[in-house]
Amino acid sequence: MTLKSAQTLLDVLHFADSHTAIVVPEPGLRITYDSLRQQVLEMANSLASAGIRRGDVVAIALPNGLPAIVSFLAASIAGTAAPLNPAYPYEEFHFFLGDTNARVLLCPPTGAELARTAAADRNIPVSTVEMTDQGNVHLAGAPTGVKATEPTADDIALILHTSGSTGRPKRVPLRHFNLAVSSANIANTYALSVDDVSLCIMPLFHVHGLIASAMSTLLSGGTVVIPAKFNALSFWRTVREHRVTWYSGVPTMHQLLIARTSHKPAEAESLRFVRSCSAPLSTELIHKIEGVFNVPFVEAYGMTEAAHQMTSNPLPPRHRKAGSVGVGAGLQISIMDNDGNHLGTGERGEIAIQGANVFRGYENNPEANARAFVNGWFLTGDQGFLDSDCYLHLTGRIKDIIIRGGENIAPHEVDEVLLRHPAVASAVAFGVPHATLGEEVAAAVVLHQPHGTTESELIKHCRAFMAEYKCPRKIYLVESIPTTGSGKIRRRALATALIDKHG
Repeated sequence: MTLKSAQTLLDVLHFADSHTAIVVPEPGLRITYDSLRQQVLEMANSLASAGIRRGDVVAIALPNGLPAIVSFLAASIAGTAAPLNPAYPYEEFHFFLGDTNARVLLCPPTGAELARTAAADRNIPVSTVEMTDQGNVHLAGAPTGVKATEPTADDIALILHTSGSTGRPKRVPLRHFNLAVSSANIANTYALSVDDVSLCIMPLFHVHGLIASAMSTLLSGGTVVIPAKFNALSFWRTVREHRVTWYSGVPTMHQLLIARTSHKPAEAESLRFVRSCSAPLSTELIHKIEGVFNVPFVEAYGMTEAAHQMTSNPLPPRHRKAGSVGVGAGLQISIMDNDGNHLGTGERGEIAIQGANVFRGYENNPEANARAFVNGWFLTGDQGFLDSDCYLHLTGRIKDIIIRGGENIAPHEVDEVLLRHPAVASAVAFGVPHATLGEEVAAAVVLHQPHGTTESELIKHCRAFMAEYKCPRKIYLVESIPTTGSGKIRRRALATALIDKHG
């Protein structure tokens, strides 16, 4: 059965009232579609009663769980949701709250001190999201009396940031229609149905977790199991207890799971397929996972600007090509040269996309939009080619983004933090190969004085200003950083030279 896309995120909740929508494993909660819908609408009304209107940004700093799902949907209905990584340091909360012009911040009852402090410093009110023992999520002390107006397909439901090659985070506005179409595309790609149970191990402040694991499942009437965090030790027990039929993760997660077993776990009997996205995976590991788990392993390709999925390897009986990210999933794929010409089969160029799930442009960033769109096609910044069967193969990134365990990191952002240290004269960050994460963050640094500041001091400095995953694990102290004749730094070439020299 092919699912027709909903028009808004509110539409994804219109399924059989008594069917289980969300399972929270730790407290053993099961939330029906009827209960989820009521909780979402009640919180949306609370936000509206607090003055939130269409287009007002509701920032969210919540860990994975039912409160994150209810808050996201309620915020997208009353205004615009802006989920943030709860592990951000103060500086990043302060920046993102200001950059989105957030009207309110939603936090858990305990913790989130850095987020609360950043909100206070920006004079942004904070509302506490509580959950009863019965699994009823609500805003503590919320006002009442105003009913939120239902969103339209064209209203902006979600604001996320993506790192650009310049390092300046760009705001990606995604409309209800973008998210609803993307959810339907994913559900159709994998033939999701009421019988499917998705295990959401990706964070819900990313489109991977939000759209692939959660919204596509809810749209198809299935059940989403949402543990507090990914735990390789308890993973298979959760799969068994809740009869999980599929899960989506990044290579790091798959590698951790396969490293712990040499044969199909008895708990994996219910699995129908395994999905991977956000970073490339080796062909050898794909074959190993399929051999051990005895289910199809499908690689997909997605990005925030496309509301997540763009291509995917199909499920049987269609062919899966290891080393490829599959075929277009509900949108058009083309390969372009530097002049915007469409290239033929097997020719390498920049991957361009076009479809209803693709956003219309970055907010307040005309320069980025002028570079990113050509004749209605969005340029992804990735290089690749289409083979004779129209399967897409990624060959490299045109932009210098570092992808560490599925997290996109702009090297320029790391440069700027290193340059804040008084001993640093110049700094260049880059990605280096890592066995499980795909890439790790490293940097080359020139000091004002050759001695006196150590690598460990610089790493500690970075941790004070950036999220842990962005911080360099290796810093090379060098005498100079080479540039091209025009003064540009070639990050990849620098990385190769340093690795060859120092190992």
